[in-house]
Amino acid sequence: MILDRATVFKLIFGLLLFAATASLSAVLDNYYLQVGTTLAMLCVLCWAWNLVGGYMGYPALSMISFFGVGAYADGIAQMQGLSIYAAWIAAALIGAIVALLLGLPLLRLKGHYFAVGTVASVEVLREVANNWDSLTGGAIGMNIPIQPGNPDLVGRFFFLSMLGLALGAFLITVVVDRSRFGFGLRCIRQNEQAASMVGINVFAYKVAAFVLSGAIGAAAGGIYASMVAFIEPKDAFNLIMTIEVPVMVMLGGMGTIFGPLIGGVFYVVLKEFVWAYFIDWHSGILGLIIVAVIYFLPAGVLGLSWKSMFNRWARSHRTNLSAKTIVRQVS
Repeated sequence: MILDRATVFKLIFGLLLFAATASLSAVLDNYYLQVGTTLAMLCVLCWAWNLVGGYMGYPALSMISFFGVGAYADGIAQMQGLSIYAAWIAAALIGAIVALLLGLPLLRLKGHYFAVGTVASVEVLREVANNWDSLTGGAIGMNIPIQPGNPDLVGRFFFLSMLGLALGAFLITVVVDRSRFGFGLRCIRQNEQAASMVGINVFAYKVAAFVLSGAIGAAAGGIYASMVAFIEPKDAFNLIMTIEVPVMVMLGGMGTIFGPLIGGVFYVVLKEFVWAYFIDWHSGILGLIIVAVIYFLPAGVLGLSWKSMFNRWARSHRTNLSAKTIVRQVS
């Protein structure tokens, strides 16, 4: 792995940001802790999706599959007597296994065939959860043991747990970004045949990225299930999330380290604003804003040339000052 000066700066900035966010848990009340936990969970899912959709360039719409599998794996493991931490590890492992089983056939497809196949996997897994009553509780859902302690203490525990997972996903992204593995994924995104010709085992790289993404997404599902203490198929395998996660990464910048974080925060703030002021039309307005942002910012917020924008603003400011000076001298 090669760490240049820019990557070291990003790594230090990210670690300081996580440390500052973790310190807030001492002063936030339970409501804001839940909001922070949800935001951290979305960033985890974005970082997980970014490995396949961003670095590898495959339009995967199956992130919620791994999230749902992780949620049910956590619930089943805890109902069998495992501790909460063992249940989270089990959720990540089962998520990786499911990703491997799905990835072996799906990653032989390309383009919209791959996208349709990943969407179909969500429906298949949801139907399994819906009909396997003896294991998942079926459509009625599954209760998960509630964590002992007062609400603030429990809220702080899950906030720090999800934030710790987000930190792990961030560090994995940094390693992937600067490693030979990440270079191989970017080559696959550019041209699979050319990547194969330079010695990259294309299929193995694709499967590895898919499995890593599935494990991270499933771990997030496990922590979420423990937090809400109840899961059902329509929430664990929510189809809307299959669209929202890629949109968040696109807003921030695909194939970048901080794109998933910026996109996740931007999307949540935008969604809350539209919900608060346009409650009757929020879905339509939110959709139009997202389409407009993606149309005008195809590379996301990080794709903007901030330096050239600042230089243009500085030149315009100097020109205005010169014009005002001439007007004063003439008058």
